[in-house]
Amino acid sequence: MSLKTFNVVDLFCGCGGLSTGFSKANFRILGGVDNEDTFLETFSKNHRGAFAANIDLSKENFLNELKREIKNQEVDVLLGGPPCQGFSLTGPRKFNDPRNSLYLAMFQTVEFFRPQLFIIENVTGLKNMWGGQILEEIVEKFQRELGYKVDWKILNSADYGVPQLRKRVFIVGVNNTIKSKFVFPQITHEENSYVTCMDAISDLPSLEKELGDEVDTYKFKKQSNYQKLMNNGCKDLFNHVATRHSEHVKKVISQVPEGGNHKDLPPGVGDSRKFNEAWTRYHSKKPSKTIDTGHRNHFHYKWNRVPTIRENARLQSFPDSFRFYGTRTKQNIQVGNAVPPLMAERIALEVKKVLNAD
Repeated sequence: MSLKTFNVVDLFCGCGGLSTGFSKANFRILGGVDNEDTFLETFSKNHRGAFAANIDLSKENFLNELKREIKNQEVDVLLGGPPCQGFSLTGPRKFNDPRNSLYLAMFQTVEFFRPQLFIIENVTGLKNMWGGQILEEIVEKFQRELGYKVDWKILNSADYGVPQLRKRVFIVGVNNTIKSKFVFPQITHEENSYVTCMDAISDLPSLEKELGDEVDTYKFKKQSNYQKLMNNGCKDLFNHVATRHSEHVKKVISQVPEGGNHKDLPPGVGDSRKFNEAWTRYHSKKPSKTIDTGHRNHFHYKWNRVPTIRENARLQSFPDSFRFYGTRTKQNIQVGNAVPPLMAERIALEVKKVLNAD
């Protein structure tokens, strides 16, 4: 018996971290939706055959545009990471407030297409917003009004083989016509076996004496199983370009010990940045801190510079074949906002169990 290939649509897709993980689990990516053309260019060029649509999901007629892109194809799984800023202002029980239009768009899309399963991803702050009432309302709305069986959990990407400490909330809803229950993936890596920064990026050129190129040839010896997994025979080295720092900045970075931050600097040094993550140097024997959308606060565990796009992509578990487009600033945003594909793949495999069992 041949198993069905399930179709996925990714709202708020960014560059497509969730889609990349689901694709690796052999789901068919129908397309992605975002409102940033540069992100959609990256999504499109890395998900061949999928549509990449610039649709304003806050508009009343967004469903008409989305239906035109999907073209009567069945949507089995709907993915999305809508921002939750509106809820911080409106409070609980106000899901339909215009400031929550993007979360409402996710609800309306589920309501219209009735996918077999949906996944919402967000920052862990959602759990505590308004004393947890916001998360409770989101869960109850999908259960009460659409009849989905909904569960949520905070997952740490390092627990699934990603060399990065990154916690996110995942809300999973299963259509009430499906008998099987979704189970969040079991942890594959305990803390003493986490993939480290050195495991992830030690094979990449140091760029001590040059800035590097957007496209180069990969000609380096892979030193870990993780590097072999990420490279997977890719002959090109994309997006490995160093940031040009001033001598002053490089001197400050050089004084931060491995795993240290601004608190480890001598008095009077690095005073321009004194917040929690400032002047943080990664530790070679530990996963990285959470990759963010900027590039000025975290530094390579060995070299006196910020990580390149490719190094951050490795720390996010994007394969080397995945190329990012746009300016360096836009590339940093794409990498920082993404769901780590390796963790997404683990989730996708559990989704497949539910859908295949049914």
